[in-house]
Amino acid sequence: MESIRLVPAIFEISFDRITERGGNFEREYELLSEYDEDVLGQLLRMANVRGGISESDPIVLHLLAELYRKMDRLEHLLTNTAPHREPLAYKGDVEGIGFEYFKLSAPMLIAKEHYYCRLELPVHPTRETPLFFEAVDETIGKILRIHPRDENAWSGYMTARERAMIRHLKGRE
Repeated sequence: MESIRLVPAIFEISFDRITERGGNFEREYELLSEYDEDVLGQLLRMANVRGGISESDPIVLHLLAELYRKMDRLEHLLTNTAPHREPLAYKGDVEGIGFEYFKLSAPMLIAKEHYYCRLELPVHPTRETPLFFEAVDETIGKILRIHPRDENAWSGYMTARERAMIRHLKGRE
């Protein structure tokens, strides 16, 4: 088995084994990708390509877009029109992550089984991150499929956690 390097990271994860509901998980996985590509995000991206926002402050635009998305989610909650999410049987805590792996704090997995999961990575902006993984053992999952945008956020978060760990260790010396 290859060496797995993990850094401490703590967040919640919801997951379920892929069984006969695998098609439902596939649909949700694709829908969550489309949901992230909202109309406002597409409009800003297209305006940026055309050079229409080059004179604007990108941070202010990003924060305004996030504010709009939060208001949109709040509206969905108030009107009870939130998008349907497949119920997932298990909830757990992640205690460490690597570029392709994560480790649960308690043994909950069955080795070699495939799973679908949703999590909210503690980055800004937070969004539901769906992914498929295979259990390496009872606590370690290997990511098999993740959207490219979410993969970038995952790698960025992992790198940030690694830097924080290094700074912490340097401070002890």
